[in-house]
Amino acid sequence: MITRPLAIAALALGALAAGSALAQDKPMADSMAKVEKCFGVSMAGKNDCAAGPGTTCAGTSKVDYQSNAWKNVPAGTCTSIKTPKGMGSLTPMKT
Repeated sequence: MITRPLAIAALALGALAAGSALAQDKPMADSMAKVEKCFGVSMAGKNDCAAGPGTTCAGTSKVDYQSNAWKNVPAGTCTSIKTPKGMGSLTPMKT
């Protein structure tokens, strides 16, 4: 007799968890779309891609703030990011 209320409670919790997971899908997708590539702001090995000659892609930059390696940042913030080598750039910078 005790197992029936436990089963009902478990089903209710499962439905709530599934509903909240589905509700999170759209906002997460929206936030991912609002990013831009920002060159010269990533730390060594922490870039998202385009790390220049001698590297393959994500996580392959060799030095901090490598000018031709980019990192995804929130849209509209790149050029305001200050680094020891200058500001972030929307285009690859010359070394």
